[in-house]
Amino acid sequence: MMRYLQYSTLQETDLLFFDNWAANFGETVTATELAPEGSGFRSKTRFAHFFNLPELMNLWKEAADIQTADTLHLPIPHAEYINVVTQPSDFQKETIREFGERAEAVHKGTVDAKIDNMLKITSEGRLVALDQRLMNPLLPDDPDSKVNACVNNILDVWRESTPVKGTQLVFCDLSTPKTKCEIKMEMVGGVAKMVDGQFDESQFTDVYNDIRLKLIRQGLPEKEIEFIHSAKTEVQKSELFAKVRKGQIRVLLGSTAKMGAGTNIQDRLVALHHIDCPWKPRDIEQREGRILRKGNNNPNVKIFRYVTENTFDSYSWQLIENKQRFISQIMTSKSPARSCEDIDDSVLSYAEVKALATGDPRIKEKMDLDIQVTKLKMLKSGFLSQHYALEDKLLKFYPEAIQAKKAMIAALKSDLDFAKEHPLPDADHFMMTLKGMVYTDKKNAGTALIKECGKLNFMENKADVGEYRGFSIQIQYHPLTHEIHAVLRHSAAHSAELGQDSVGNITRLNNLLKTIPERLNTEQSNLELLNRQVQEAKQELKKEFPKEQELTEKSARLNQLSLELSLEKPEQIPPEKSEKEDNETMPASLMNRVDAARQSVPNLGHIPQHPEFEK
Repeated sequence: MMRYLQYSTLQETDLLFFDNWAANFGETVTATELAPEGSGFRSKTRFAHFFNLPELMNLWKEAADIQTADTLHLPIPHAEYINVVTQPSDFQKETIREFGERAEAVHKGTVDAKIDNMLKITSEGRLVALDQRLMNPLLPDDPDSKVNACVNNILDVWRESTPVKGTQLVFCDLSTPKTKCEIKMEMVGGVAKMVDGQFDESQFTDVYNDIRLKLIRQGLPEKEIEFIHSAKTEVQKSELFAKVRKGQIRVLLGSTAKMGAGTNIQDRLVALHHIDCPWKPRDIEQREGRILRKGNNNPNVKIFRYVTENTFDSYSWQLIENKQRFISQIMTSKSPARSCEDIDDSVLSYAEVKALATGDPRIKEKMDLDIQVTKLKMLKSGFLSQHYALEDKLLKFYPEAIQAKKAMIAALKSDLDFAKEHPLPDADHFMMTLKGMVYTDKKNAGTALIKECGKLNFMENKADVGEYRGFSIQIQYHPLTHEIHAVLRHSAAHSAELGQDSVGNITRLNNLLKTIPERLNTEQSNLELLNRQVQEAKQELKKEFPKEQELTEKSARLNQLSLELSLEKPEQIPPEKSEKEDNETMPASLMNRVDAARQSVPNLGHIPQHPEFEK
């Protein structure tokens, strides 16, 4: 969006390319998340963290005027979020296990992508998490399913809100309702939904009709239940919405696409039900925006979220969490911190749903510890690498650098004394020797110096040309920069760039010698700095890794969890062969080389058998 609206701004700030933008404002993070098949965890690196948020928001607000609910202070109802977690049936558990095997096969590439792939597994996983009969309509209705839990909650709220004719919305994007004609066409050749040639409404067709029939059987009038899909035109939709606002229709079922944005029926809404989880955070906002809306006559409402434990519901809610976390860090009216991961309450709500839907908490704890221990080990490795680097510096770099600084200081002191012995001449006593010729005029000397510079080229880029104030003069040509420098030498070298002004070049040489005291002070300061660095390095080497205790504790906990969960089965180690047995399998020529090596290196020890030796 910024490239579309702020192209010139991104060009001016050198942020037009995504890599530059990401380097300034973004960061990838690695976290534990549920695998798509719902039966395990995986570490996934995502671009899901922002820093330098004030600068990013200021840049973005040049093109965007962000208005959110917290800035508008709209009078909306208070929502009570109720997370309903149901246990999976044996069929759902077995199916999820099969999904894990299928996902493994897809990951290893042992199955044709046209036959099975992660998209197919994910789609079927969402269906089985919703209701097992969506995988096989002949399966029994699980009384503990989240569909039945939803039916019970709808009935409870319906009874409680009857005095005010409270209405409810039920959102389900999967298993949308089918007409009788569609069902008959699907069941050609199958008698599951046909009894004596007539359509049998008692058979499962889809979640919508299943909920409707169960509500009717338990006393909710059929005329008070409707599907959003029944309104085919805008006129029909307006009539339907009017009935909901009046409380004539008490329960309305629909999908996010049909019952999301533009559905203004908030007047009597008392409850909203998420039977499934959509893919996009904005869909959650659109769903809940139907009830958390100005104009609702009820100050308190309920929002139910249904999750089948240890199924794709967990993964779906986690995706929503990650996406909402990413969006909320930018599209917020709150003053952003310099960096941010969580600045929106809805993120925490999604995280709670994901946690409820996760099975054994020790599995996730282990996966989190895997990441934490790995990071701590990397930090320790970096800490030790710094120690090794400091040891190398103490052994070699610092002694050599200190010796070089001392030599330079001695040379500069010598040149300073030498320059005092050969002071700056006045106009009547100027003298410079170039190529054996003595010049007593500055302009002539400068012109001759420029002439000598003109003789330099790419091949012959250095030349000793004379002497000035007792210092030898060498001119140097730098091909890459096309610059010519004059170097004055006595004990040390002093360099200055030459120009095309003959008299100005003489002035540059004089100024060069005037800077010797300044260079001497700089080198003395550098020597003091090196000595301080030596002392600091020695003190640093005495320090221990600051997070050693944390690493030890978390490593111990990780090992304990691994044993408890039996997630790491030890490899079968074959019985160790004796050295004699190993030697018998080695070719004679190789055995001779091994013996020779052992004699030269006594600590070489046992050399294990290699499969190549058997060949």
